[in-house]
Amino acid sequence: MSIGKNIRSLREERKLTQEQLAEKMDLSFQAVSAWERDEYKPDTDNLIKLASVFDVSISAIVEEKRKTFKTKEAIYNWEHMKTYVKTTAKNFKLYNTLKAVDFAAEAHLGQKRKRSNTPYIYHPLNLACHALSMDIMEDEIIAGCLLHDVIEDCGKTLDDLPVNDETKEIVRLMTCEKTNDEDRDKILKKYYKNLSANPKAALVKCLDRCNNLTTMSWGLSRERIYRTIRETEEYYPKLLKVVKATPEYNSAAWLLQYQIESMLDIYKRLM
Repeated sequence: MSIGKNIRSLREERKLTQEQLAEKMDLSFQAVSAWERDEYKPDTDNLIKLASVFDVSISAIVEEKRKTFKTKEAIYNWEHMKTYVKTTAKNFKLYNTLKAVDFAAEAHLGQKRKRSNTPYIYHPLNLACHALSMDIMEDEIIAGCLLHDVIEDCGKTLDDLPVNDETKEIVRLMTCEKTNDEDRDKILKKYYKNLSANPKAALVKCLDRCNNLTTMSWGLSRERIYRTIRETEEYYPKLLKVVKATPEYNSAAWLLQYQIESMLDIYKRLM
């Protein structure tokens, strides 16, 4: 696709008229129309502005798109994952997990993942299945995976959770207070320091970040992606070190480090 066709496609994806895009660019709609007809090409300053308005890289505007790939918002069916987790919990007598599965599904009912139609419960179930696939059969960890967002996102309290105190502590540590530009660094430093004192919570947090990295290309804005990359590079090496220092989680730590660092490298190269 030409630059003009790329601009038109990006504009239409964001449901903007030529007039609305022109207003954001502080230009006439005739200029936008001329770009889209490939009569003229935007200069460097306008390319930078377009990238900001569309929240994409400049290459997404100027490069010819020779191939279109089909993408997926979800790889596995969340109901199948729920059945797998419940069956495994019954077989291995993971009683906190059995209670947590249905509680989490009810708490997240109607919620969707950012910028998608994927039910939110897909995320905690993915964490639980990820842990189980690495032969982590600890009841509190799997239950913590399932419940890690219910206080932060569903208005639940620790007292509401139908699990033991050890699982509640994992969920408490996983719950981060809201931040803004002024207090973000201070809050995050305290948050990750507390997580690093609990190997089980550190493991759940690494599973959480691993899954969130896989979806941030469509779930987060470009600025949030940059911020997530910086946050991951600053805080996750220490969490992974804590997980790796726990003998029973050593194999999981190696896999998680590979997955997290590989995804970071891919994002940085594509950004």
